[in-house]
Amino acid sequence: MREKIKKILELSCGKKTFEVFVPELEKFGHYSTNLALVLAKKQNRKPLELAGELSAKIQKNSPAGFFEKIEVAPPGFINFWISREALLNELGRVSKSIKNYGRSGAGKGKTVIVEYSQPNIAKKMHVGHLRTTIIGDALANILEFVGYKVVRWNYLGDWGTQFGKLIAAYKLWGDEKKVKENPIEELQCLYVKFHDEMKTSPDLEKRGQEEFKKLEEGDKENRKLWEWFKKESLKEFEKIYQKLGVKFDTYLGESFFEGEVGPLVKKLLDSGVGKKSEGAVVVQLDSFGLPPALVQKSDGASLYLTRDIAGLEYRLKKYKPAKILYVVGNEQSLHFEQLFAVAKILGLEGAELQHVKYGLVLGESGQKLATREGRTIFLEDAVGKAIRLAREVVEKKNPSLDESEKEKIAEAVGVGALKYNDLKENRTTDIVFDWKKMLDFTGDSAPYLQYTHARLMSIKSKAGKIGKPDLGLLKSEPEFAVIRKIMEFPEEILRSGASLNTSNLAGYLYKLAVLANRFYETTPVLKEENELRRNALLLLSGATASVLRTGLGILGIKSPEKI
Repeated sequence: MREKIKKILELSCGKKTFEVFVPELEKFGHYSTNLALVLAKKQNRKPLELAGELSAKIQKNSPAGFFEKIEVAPPGFINFWISREALLNELGRVSKSIKNYGRSGAGKGKTVIVEYSQPNIAKKMHVGHLRTTIIGDALANILEFVGYKVVRWNYLGDWGTQFGKLIAAYKLWGDEKKVKENPIEELQCLYVKFHDEMKTSPDLEKRGQEEFKKLEEGDKENRKLWEWFKKESLKEFEKIYQKLGVKFDTYLGESFFEGEVGPLVKKLLDSGVGKKSEGAVVVQLDSFGLPPALVQKSDGASLYLTRDIAGLEYRLKKYKPAKILYVVGNEQSLHFEQLFAVAKILGLEGAELQHVKYGLVLGESGQKLATREGRTIFLEDAVGKAIRLAREVVEKKNPSLDESEKEKIAEAVGVGALKYNDLKENRTTDIVFDWKKMLDFTGDSAPYLQYTHARLMSIKSKAGKIGKPDLGLLKSEPEFAVIRKIMEFPEEILRSGASLNTSNLAGYLYKLAVLANRFYETTPVLKEENELRRNALLLLSGATASVLRTGLGILGIKSPEKI
């Protein structure tokens, strides 16, 4: 609907640099534009006067009966009310292809790489990994929905000196039987023990570095241990990803690019981009207002940044992407500023590079969840707790369901609650881990949206087959409020894709659910005696449920038909 209005405005003024938006309050219209304000500035005219002239042109260029009314408001906004006839025509058109409603070709012919999750081998994923995992997955879904070819990339932390320390710890205190029985937990304990022992035995630091150096040089024993640790870790990660409903196209991590590091450093030195500094190799970034980028340590070991540069070269060559998105926390801002600066110096062009930042996960007390302070929540525990709590709620709401159905619904509600609690917030802000709010069936939560969907689906289930409707018999304001909100869905998807912010879509779905519940509670659909109107109400209920289901699905949240 917004696009139709924009085309009418473009026809009326010949310009495209203006906005059409949905006002917060309906007294300012169903849609509004700043067109007159934009043109008045360029033409040195009074905005309000120009808005009056434009409104007359717009009315003339619009299809007959499309607008109910057009008004001008200070300081120069033009406000539009869509006619009921136009809304019903649009609902009829949309309902014929409701399953694909909102899809577009905005990204057609373009590839985007979305890098997210990035767990470390031999370490349990914690709630800090929740944000990158679900934000990345949702953004990948959004971009795919608007036509991009998406490469979902899990960039594993599977290289670096920490593996030298882990190998050293295993050689000193490891028990093969214990590791086989409980791989990740046992390996993590060994790693923690190594760091604890370093406090009284500083020479262990050097031993860890030596073991990693041997690994880099292809030592058979160390290579075998590293491959074993990685294999067991991926098994554990996959269990969590399955619970979360998250998928990847590739699991290539840092180690894949290790062979490219030597030639890359040599190229940097030969070209003069890299400089020797106290035995290390750095790239000066003064012109970018950044500190020097360290690309090789004085002992010859590679770094995370070096491997990222090599990874960028590989991605550009293999995929020729239009965009590469790195879904990584705020605290890594400097790293990506340096990576993108080095990319410019090296002429690694052709793709838009973006660090998709996000804030911290905080406990209910508002404090950062930190390992050293004993407040870390492992991701598998968080997911498990969410499902258990959801099961208790499902048990109270619908005790007559069979056990397998309760489990299925509890998993959808629990995982959905975890995801929506994050995705509804602006990603750059910190989020609070509040179980009560997450699972609230009356507030801005996934369970509320899922319950709304289930209510609408219950109408369909009880009604059976829907006959021919007469949409002209839809008449109440709650009905038309839902129709207007449905018409905003395609624009919200595009806006979320452009801003890379899931809160736009989540906020839209919540508003739609509020309107849908008002419609449900004020309109006795199944008791309607006029069959043609009843069928129209059923069509509207089904379309609303479909948009909720599609939107939640894009966010990675399931929509059960019963709760």
